[in-house]
This record gives sequence, C-alpha cells and structure tokens, in this order.
Amino acid sequence: MISEMLEQCGLFSGTIKDPNHEALFFQKLNDWLLSQCGATWDHPAPFKDLLENEELRDITEDHVSHALQSLKALEYLGWNRYFRYRRVRNMDEPWGWKDPRNTYTLPLWLDIFPDAKIIHIYRHGVDVANSLQVRQQKVLKAGKETYLKRRPLYSLITKRGRFTDSVRCLTLEGGFSLWEEYMQEARKHVSVLGGRAIEIRYEEFISDAASKLKILARFCGLNADDGLLTRIAAQAKPGRAYAYTSNRPLKDFAAQVSPQLRENHYG
Repeated sequence: MISEMLEQCGLFSGTIKDPNHEALFFQKLNDWLLSQCGATWDHPAPFKDLLENEELRDITEDHVSHALQSLKALEYLGWNRYFRYRRVRNMDEPWGWKDPRNTYTLPLWLDIFPDAKIIHIYRHGVDVANSLQVRQQKVLKAGKETYLKRRPLYSLITKRGRFTDSVRCLTLEGGFSLWEEYMQEARKHVSVLGGRAIEIRYEEFISDAASKLKILARFCGLNADDGLLTRIAAQAKPGRAYAYTSNRPLKDFAAQVSPQLRENHYG
C-alpha cells in the first residue's frame, strides 16, 4: 500500500510487479543472491556468509551490476525508460523498489548504489505472522490440488517445484520468528545508515497517513504538492491496524510472545 502511494506521488518502482507491488526484476535478483549461499527469503541468515567472503562478494556484485545494464532490465524499466536510460543506474528521476529481501541483501546493493536511501516500514509481528500463514496455507492447498491432478504423471517424470513456498511460515511460530529476524536485521541497517534511512511503524502510518506520506515523499525527493498527498493518503485503511486484536487465538498468541514484541517496540 505505502509503495503504491509513493508511486502515485512520482516514485518509479518498476514496470512489472507482483501483487505485493514488488518489482519482479529486483525480486528475481534478490532470490538469485540468496540462492548463492543456500539462503531463501524465509531462511535468510546464511547470506551473511557470502558477504563475509571478499572474493565471492566481488564476483557476485559484478554479476548483479552486469544484469542492471543488460536487456533483462527491461522487466524493470519498460521499453520507454529502457530506450531513454539504457541502464538502471543512468536513471535521473526518483526511483526504487520494494522487496523485504533487501533487509538481508542490502549490503551488496549498497556496494552498487552507495548513495541509496532506505525506507523501513514495519508492522506488528502477529499480524505479519498471520498474513504469512494464511498465504502459505493457500499456496499449500493449491499445490496439493495440482499434485493430486497430476499424480499419475509422476510415475514417468520427476515432480518439480515445492508444495509450498515456505514450510516455516505454515505456523504462527515460524512466521513470527522470521519477523523477529527481519526486524533485528533492519534495525541494524537503520542505525548504521543514520540520515540515509527512515523507518515508520505501519500502524502509525495508516492512522496519520497524510503527514507520514509527506515525510516519506520529501525523503524520496518527490515534488508532490500537499493537495495530491492528501488525496493519495485518503486511500489508507486505519482498520487494518492491529488486526489480530479481533481474533481470539491471535490475541492469545500475542500474549505468549509479548516479551519478544516488547523487544521490537510493540510493548
């Protein structure tokens, strides 16, 4: 939602995006980066091993830099911007991309874009864990249905792909622990980057979207006037804040993990 609002304010965030408004070009690059050391979006910690190996980090950065100036970048730039800029790093307008994976791959991206600014939007851990669980349950259901339809074929061919994107996030506990990892890693980056990073609590944003959107727009160097910002901010849905409180099992889970929530600024 917030990335879509910023795009309406004038921030370019990619031509082809997934339903979560994440640019597929950078999403694929981040998945590739994580895969180089056996990491995945739901088990990202091993990526630190790559960052600590200078030779591997250098050659990985070289490959990513090459991809940014290749035809593959069409997926992000689109034809008009590709003919205008040719390379992503040549863009002279406010641009960026949304991808939670950046939380772990950020050091390498900063090797490539040393002047980049970072926005960290964080949300209550129980709502995040519930969202991840619901999504993975849907993926598992669809995967199971497809498997049962194609089951006879697997006596002849090997099944490709997984039944779900994340076994870890099929449980609230797994999704919540993943949220903790991402929160702690993101906070480290924000602390180190100082004025080049900004973080906003999701619940505070949607309760005061007009002023918070103005802060983010100015941070991104966007020239949207106050009238436009107000109209765009009206899209915020305050009712989505702390959604877990309307669900008894989720409230009980929140009580169980209250110490961890307090450690992550949700006292």
